[in-house]
Amino acid sequence: MLVDVNATPAWAYTGGCPFDPARPVVVFVHGAQHDHSVWILQSRYLAHHGYSVLAVDLPGHGRSTGPALGSIEAIADWLLALLDAAGVARATLVGHSMGALVALEAAARAPTRIERVALVGIAFPMKVSDALLAAARDDEPRAIDLINFWSHSTINPRPGCPAPGFSVFVQNRRVMERQRPGVLINDFTACNAYAGGFAAADALACPALFVLGQRDSMTPPRQARELIDRCRASAAAAGLPAPRRVEAPDCGHVIMSERPDALLAALRDFLAAPVLA
Repeated sequence: MLVDVNATPAWAYTGGCPFDPARPVVVFVHGAQHDHSVWILQSRYLAHHGYSVLAVDLPGHGRSTGPALGSIEAIADWLLALLDAAGVARATLVGHSMGALVALEAAARAPTRIERVALVGIAFPMKVSDALLAAARDDEPRAIDLINFWSHSTINPRPGCPAPGFSVFVQNRRVMERQRPGVLINDFTACNAYAGGFAAADALACPALFVLGQRDSMTPPRQARELIDRCRASAAAAGLPAPRRVEAPDCGHVIMSERPDALLAALRDFLAAPVLA
């Protein structure tokens, strides 16, 4: 569906069901050079099992118009404005990679609006190598090839081609190729510059779930340790459950397609758990 956010149309996939803000709401936030389609499996399941779903296209991505926003903070503010525009009082945020930073920042900025936050493939700091930044700026097709290779745990047939006519590698490359020119360097620059992750974790006032890929080369699990520790401390101080940590075995960065069932199971358990400790 289309939502008018700050006088600019934004697209959100509702999982094939009418959106009803009176039901429990789950908002999915994609990562750099992606769009809502990376969440199809998880968002569609939840939409048909008791939740209202918004899998958003961030500004300048997918079907959303306007320029891509240049900072994690700006995207977090946009996401909260989208909740207002859609009539959502409280929501669970699920973010991947850059989208996980956005979800964390939004949860810290609006603690009364965010019920839970699920952070998929997150690291902080989320630094991008100079070589990859240069490729994103000067040779986008090469950058996409590098990202696609590094985002998967293996180039063997499993899970690269889990069924005839289907390839997670080709699928991920095609999603990236269809984004507008300049979006990739914009997104990577925003991730590289974001400095507020630890402060956001310290201020977190809702339960948190971390879903990490055991063989993630883009955001290795070790780079989320301090973030998890800080979320654990903030949860203890607020009387909230300790953050959950799920590590998908033999999985790279695109957990949504490499280990879709494991991610969905983690989300289902997380959404069903009590909010208070």
